[in-house]
Amino acid sequence: MLRILVAVLLVPAFGMTQATTPTPAAPAAAVAIAPAKIAWIDLELAIITCEEGAKLLGDIQKFVESKNSELETLRKDFDNLRNQLNMQGSKLTDEARMELEDKTDAKNTQLERFQQDTQKEINSQRDRTTNYIGKKMMPVIAKVAKEKGLSAVQFLQSARDAWVDPSLLITEEIIKAYNQTYPVAAPAKKP
Repeated sequence: MLRILVAVLLVPAFGMTQATTPTPAAPAAAVAIAPAKIAWIDLELAIITCEEGAKLLGDIQKFVESKNSELETLRKDFDNLRNQLNMQGSKLTDEARMELEDKTDAKNTQLERFQQDTQKEINSQRDRTTNYIGKKMMPVIAKVAKEKGLSAVQFLQSARDAWVDPSLLITEEIIKAYNQTYPVAAPAKKP
């Protein structure tokens, strides 16, 4: 009988331990998250309009102009040979005509290669310049962002950004800060 009594007493106690579920942990205290402050920069505009970028790209433009002058000379030479071939081709001996055709073809090839090589060089100079200025601009962007308490700075991209409030554009501030950080020496005045 004692065994039955002990069993009867233990069954409700055993059932109570299984019936009670552990209390869930108290939810973590809510962390207040401040809204993100984001600004945009037109990096391309900043690179080409900062003083150093404008100077370096101006140097590239001078290179382009000198190459255009060379290209014009090559075109004139090619046009002269082609005109000579068209005007005198039928009057020349076969050997003289073939020689003039070879000169014309060689000049045309020279002209095409010059254009390709020049374009490749111009692109290379522009890429090196924009990469150089862009890398120097990154710490300036970070500094301005910290001063303004920004969470992020996005590069303005017309394919992605349909519209951005002009008050969120910091391009001019970045250009000004870049010019102060990396001033361009004024050219020496000629006596």
